[in-house]
Amino acid sequence: MSKPISNTIKVPTEGVGEFVLIESVFKAGAEAMAKKNPENTPALGIGDDCALLKPKEGELIAITSDMLVSGRHFFADADPYCLGKKSLAVNLSDLAAMGANPLGFTLSLALPSMDDIWIQTFARGLFEEANQFNCPLIGGDTCAGPLTISITALGSVPRQQSIQRSGAQVNNDIWVSGTIGDARLALAHARNEWSLNLSATHLKMINQRLHEPMPRVGLGIALRGIASAGIDISDGLLGDLKHILKASHLHAEVWIDSLPISNVLHEQEAQIRQQCAAAGGDDYELCFTADQKHRLHIQQIANDLGITLTRIGQLVESKEDAQSITLLDHDGKLLGAALTNTLLQSFDHFK
Repeated sequence: MSKPISNTIKVPTEGVGEFVLIESVFKAGAEAMAKKNPENTPALGIGDDCALLKPKEGELIAITSDMLVSGRHFFADADPYCLGKKSLAVNLSDLAAMGANPLGFTLSLALPSMDDIWIQTFARGLFEEANQFNCPLIGGDTCAGPLTISITALGSVPRQQSIQRSGAQVNNDIWVSGTIGDARLALAHARNEWSLNLSATHLKMINQRLHEPMPRVGLGIALRGIASAGIDISDGLLGDLKHILKASHLHAEVWIDSLPISNVLHEQEAQIRQQCAAAGGDDYELCFTADQKHRLHIQQIANDLGITLTRIGQLVESKEDAQSITLLDHDGKLLGAALTNTLLQSFDHFK
């Protein structure tokens, strides 16, 4: 984990409070971004009771909200710069899964103290992510309390082109973007859970996957009209895939040995590889389904965007359990029941 930023340096000015914080850091950052990206400036941004957005004609507003709580979603000594980036990235990943283009976001922030260095560093990471995806800060709230970051992001998507969980069809392919499991591997290292084979270079790489995920916004937009259903992988691939199966009333066959993993994860023991790839969270890649006729088009999208898209299984008629997943090895044999049950366990925020 990154070294903690000092929490002993306070804002020295007497009477500094919520409104000074908003004006000096977040409103100033939003105004600077508006000057840099005027084409995506809201009709009315920070400073009023509500922000005003005007989506393009024929488009729907997509809304998503995520909360990050210290000690639950991130370590108390997490680097605030990375935390600023990630707090927005996880919301942008939800927009990507829907095929939505970012319009803006609100930030609600509970702070245990007015730590000027922490706030400035957090804001720098936050606005760097916002600028990268042209997603302006349009409002929010602050208060004292246990460190909690809550973001609501808004996007737009053309009518009839949103990628929903309920659209999957029988015989659709199941696809995954990028590689999965590295974030879980980094978490295991931080917790000292397993005996791992990691060099300093490898550790830096997987820590970046955990702390600075890359939302697949461009991919989500490219998949409009191609993907029949989609979801971002936040709580584990198979656990998240079950949400598609439940909404679409289908069953899945997944080829466990086809799950795309990095060279770093590939060097670990087989049990660790499978656990991280199938059930690890915080990947923020996209899992989507598509008709078999789109295979060449999907490969072209992968080439155009410079990312890997891997076919990992298929959808079949629903059995007794509409959320069920059959796991097959490279020989087409069923995995044992005990291992299957382990790999199907996704992250639970209340456990």
